[in-house]
This record gives sequence, structure tokens and C-alpha cells, in this order.
Amino acid sequence: MAESVNVYEALNWASSFLSDRSDARQIAMRLLQYETGWSQATLMAEMRSPLLESAWQSFQANIQEVASGRPVQHITGEESFFGRTFHVNEHVLIPRPETEELVQGVIERVQAMGAKRPLDMVDIGTGSGVIAITLALELSQCNVTGTDLSQSALHVAKHNARQLDATVSFRQGDLLTPIKESGHFVDVVVSNPPYIPFAERDDLAVHVKDHEPNQALFAEEDGLRCYRQLAEGLPELLNRTGFIALEIGDGQGKQVQSLFQKAFPDRTVNIENDLNGRERMVFVEPLSQ
Repeated sequence: MAESVNVYEALNWASSFLSDRSDARQIAMRLLQYETGWSQATLMAEMRSPLLESAWQSFQANIQEVASGRPVQHITGEESFFGRTFHVNEHVLIPRPETEELVQGVIERVQAMGAKRPLDMVDIGTGSGVIAITLALELSQCNVTGTDLSQSALHVAKHNARQLDATVSFRQGDLLTPIKESGHFVDVVVSNPPYIPFAERDDLAVHVKDHEPNQALFAEEDGLRCYRQLAEGLPELLNRTGFIALEIGDGQGKQVQSLFQKAFPDRTVNIENDLNGRERMVFVEPLSQ
């Protein structure tokens, strides 16, 4: 009978198998946690502990899936965002750390407003619901709605809201359509729309372009289609004291800023970089803020 493989040996095997990836060790640790149910601290303390044969076989199969391009998050079915765990699958975009910075910017601005009434907030293109749900949990004074064209994505978002006990209304529809149908003005609009130009598809990693929904990644008009539609429609939907927060692609700042400055000539439109120094957010705010 073959000798059992221990945690240390499994990690080394996986790191070697994924040697072309800089995050090989992190992937291996995450998938071993998934197989064993152990925390990272426990895993580190149990380096010489043998794995069950079933866990070792499953771990090898999952590492091979990752090597072929499947995202780790689609294997584990989850990703962390703003300190919480969200369910994800092939129907939604996997949350990125940069989007946490957008959410933090929204939270700070809402708190600075000191509103005397509940604010109406909309997350356009909610996907898995990470933005809408996080804002609802962090800003209990807000009424939060998440919209998405994809019914499959909304199914994931609703599941996450239930799991995290967040009060969010979800509506199906393309971009601004659900807001227009509601007949109400909104105070805060947040959106991380698809913004990657189709011409850049071949430049993306396999685990992104072949496994995440194209509808959530790519946009026509050099990636600017959604921003143009938002800039055209939001002036008639946004309250006078409200603001807009957008995630953008690297290098799109000036173009998105120009679109919204023309649409909102009486407001400031500022580009903000993420922690990596890349253009990542645009905020459209009243001049007094």
C-alpha cells in the first residue's frame, strides 16, 4: 500500500504543477483548505499530517482544473469581499480587490453627507451582489437596490443576500431601465459595468476570458458603451444632492470623465486611482462636496 501524502508534500506538488503561476502557493493553500475544512493556521500547523486518499485525489484533480484555466473560485464556490464570504459561479464576475476601494469611497461619501432621511441607492450591474449587499450591511440607513440584465446573476445575488441577512431589492433589466420603471429619483448610483474592449479579449488570462461571463466583462465602443448610456440617462434620475460612483478600466479615466462632465456640467467629476496607482474610479458629485 502506498504511503500517504502529507500536507507539506501536497503543497510542494501543487506549487510545482502550477510553476508558471506566481500565485501557485496561495492557490494550493486555498484548495487544501477547501479539501480539509481546516483554517490556514491549522494547515500550517499540520504540515506533516497525512491527507486522506480521497482528499489527495480530489486535490490533484482540482489543481489540474486550475492549470487548465478554471478559476479557483469556481471550484470552491466562494470569494471574499470586504471581510465577508460570497457565493460565486460561472454566471457572475468574480469580485476583485479594487472594487472594495470603490465601495469604501461610497461609504465615506455617504457618511459625510449626514443625510436626515434614508438614502435611495442603486447598484447597476450587481452581478453576485457584492457591492449592493456590502453597502446595505455597512450603511443601514440606505435603501439599496441591485439591478442586472442577467436573471442567473440575480439568482446568485439573492442567495448571497439571504446568506448574509442583507436587505436588498433586486430588479432585472438593462442598465437604467429598472430605475426608470420605478419612477423614483435616486441619491446614490454605483456601478462596476463591463468595460473591457472586445479588442483586448485575447490579452486576458484564460481563467478570465473563458470562464467568467462575457456579458460582465466586455463592452462595445472601446469599452465605453455602458458609461455613455449612464451619462445620457442619469441626469434625469439623480437627486440634486446625490452622487455617482463608477469603476473604470485602466486608461479610461479621461474619456469617462469627459462623458460625465458634459452630462453634469454643474458637478465635479474626479478620477481616483486604486492602491496600485491605476485609474480605477470616477466620482460625480455636487460642487459643494
